[in-house]
Amino acid sequence: MAENEVEYRIGHSPDPDDAFMFYALTKGNLKTENRKYDHVLLDIETLNEHAKNGEYEVSAVSIHSFPLISDKYHLMNCGASMGEGYGPMLISNNKLTIEQAKMKKIAIPGLGTSAYLALRLAWGEVDVEVIPFDEIMPRVISGEFEVGLIIHEGQVTWKDEGVNLIQDLGIWWNDKTGLPLPLGGNIVRKDLGIEECEKITEDVKNSIVWSIQNPELSLEFAKKWGRGIDDQTNKKFVEMYVNNRTIDYGSEGREAIREFLRQGKTIGLVRGDLDVNTITFVGSGE
Repeated sequence: MAENEVEYRIGHSPDPDDAFMFYALTKGNLKTENRKYDHVLLDIETLNEHAKNGEYEVSAVSIHSFPLISDKYHLMNCGASMGEGYGPMLISNNKLTIEQAKMKKIAIPGLGTSAYLALRLAWGEVDVEVIPFDEIMPRVISGEFEVGLIIHEGQVTWKDEGVNLIQDLGIWWNDKTGLPLPLGGNIVRKDLGIEECEKITEDVKNSIVWSIQNPELSLEFAKKWGRGIDDQTNKKFVEMYVNNRTIDYGSEGREAIREFLRQGKTIGLVRGDLDVNTITFVGSGE
């Protein structure tokens, strides 16, 4: 490491949209002064757990988990995955109504995920089992689970897998609130100081902008994390979750996060003492 160089670890999930967003930082395509970034790839539920201990300076986390780490981290105003009328999906290996599906054990990707909070907001109390996100579709297809909650590129590939869609939680949330469904967000550790947090946030924002402006290179890199998806599916999935809203949430995106957590409080899945109106976003200018 060069003199005065500072290395920060970025934890993010091994899926196409995160890989696309962080491509420029991964490859050193940006000028970041003395800041160097080391990437750690872990599934989102593991990142949620690491964040509770302040493990990484920068990380992707589920918005649902943010209240548990808000003493240690700031939310960035860039890098969120928000479903604009789409989101995590409930699928089954045979045709079920929502009422029938509610009676089944549901395979989910984690209790700290935003997908789980959205499920509970939509369906109420349900019986769930946590399994790795990339095993949910295969284990529904095999019949081990009748119902699964899918995230990541499964939201695009499910039709090709021959499963049945029970409900898209992004559509449900948008119909209910008129807002996008906030799923993942980027955080930066408070102990770095607000000035450094703002610089790191700007680096992440610039990386997202770079990838959007140079999609061919970034998409080719992103496809490596798509578990065998083709170019068209990769592009469609990335464009779902990396767009102008990812660069800047805007007032609507920030309100979506606050409302999601506000509703989570009403069912006891978000800590009751959280004042969502005090949540700030580094880089928003608020």
